[in-house]
Amino acid sequence: MKNIILMLMVSFIGFSVYSQPKKDKNAKYSIAVNGNCEQCKKRIEKAAFNVAGVKSAVWDLETHILNLILNEEKSTLHDVEKSIAKAGHDTEQIKAADTDYENLHSCCKYERK
Repeated sequence: MKNIILMLMVSFIGFSVYSQPKKDKNAKYSIAVNGNCEQCKKRIEKAAFNVAGVKSAVWDLETHILNLILNEEKSTLHDVEKSIAKAGHDTEQIKAADTDYENLHSCCKYERK
């Protein structure tokens, strides 16, 4: 009887291990980030790279799109967006605090929505 119960417990544990989703080590994301100039580009990319797990961060000045490659085992897209907002730039999901936005150089102040 004990053996049957033990086998059932091991089976349930085995199923639960396989049901957990695996996190991607090279997840690719594209997010909109507000900015105006080359200084913004450097600041946005630096803020992204300050988050553990970011392997690549390239912000396009024309499209205002940040292309990321992120190791999801170390951090999330939300963590990256928080870091960028802390640097003073609004993202799709997170708006920068007014004080962080006001600390931007005058040429970097974009039109907020």
